[in-house]
Amino acid sequence: MENEISGKTRLAGLYALPARHSFSPIMHTTAFQATGVDAVYLSFDVQPERLGDSIQAIRDLEMLGVNLSMPHKMAAINYVDELSQAARLIGAINTIVNQDGKLIGHITDGIGCMKSLKQNGIEIIGKRMTILGAGGAATAIITQAAIDGVKAIDVFNIKDDFYQKIEPKLAIIAEETNCQIQLHDLADEQQLSDSLSASSLLVNGTSIGMAPNTDQMPLPDATMLRKDLPVFDVIYHPGETKLLKAAKATGATAVNGLGMLLFQGAASFELWTGKEMPVDQIQPLLENEIKK
Repeated sequence: MENEISGKTRLAGLYALPARHSFSPIMHTTAFQATGVDAVYLSFDVQPERLGDSIQAIRDLEMLGVNLSMPHKMAAINYVDELSQAARLIGAINTIVNQDGKLIGHITDGIGCMKSLKQNGIEIIGKRMTILGAGGAATAIITQAAIDGVKAIDVFNIKDDFYQKIEPKLAIIAEETNCQIQLHDLADEQQLSDSLSASSLLVNGTSIGMAPNTDQMPLPDATMLRKDLPVFDVIYHPGETKLLKAAKATGATAVNGLGMLLFQGAASFELWTGKEMPVDQIQPLLENEIKK
């Protein structure tokens, strides 16, 4: 049964630019209705120069909180009162929780990845993993994996200006979490091969393989894959990238980024409401939206 809007109905939302394409409104409003939470979720196109005022509005309007997407994830940390451990280490947030006017910044992307791995029977805690890329999504995964207890993470990125910036950040994450994190040049095929041989999981944290470049793969050679090396790709459109097809061909477990999208939203929902999102009900909705 759908909730009716009342004088007590609370608001949550997405601040992004653009925001109108997001799956978040259908995900969260459906979850509010299913769990009996008197709230609705809307998308807002927020210009960067209005971000501070928009975040203040969370307090002024007594909103439950908001999600943040590009281009606001990093800038928003300047307008909240407190950061979660992962958000502080990454220097970015995708969720703000309003605790009686005190705004807490969280990053749930890494939580989404780790829960998706668990849902698919992939156990990585106490083991080694290899991740391709060191951008926003990749760093969130690296940080949460380290916090959760992954033993070692080999990170591969193109050796560009960003490479020099991410190296000290990874060192800080490693020091705080006692996880062995090593940054390598993606062009070093021998190191990549050695890392994959020692790893229990490969994660693609890059956009390589995303539409329209669906013929591309972030690995130089599919023979680096093996049957007992699960592969997780943050991309969910297309649902099966060239990398995932190659992993499946070897007999390996291959997982796309839809579960990460679902569970990062579920983590935000729980932070706002204290309730678990009914993911079994929401997942088919997301699958249908992606097919449109």
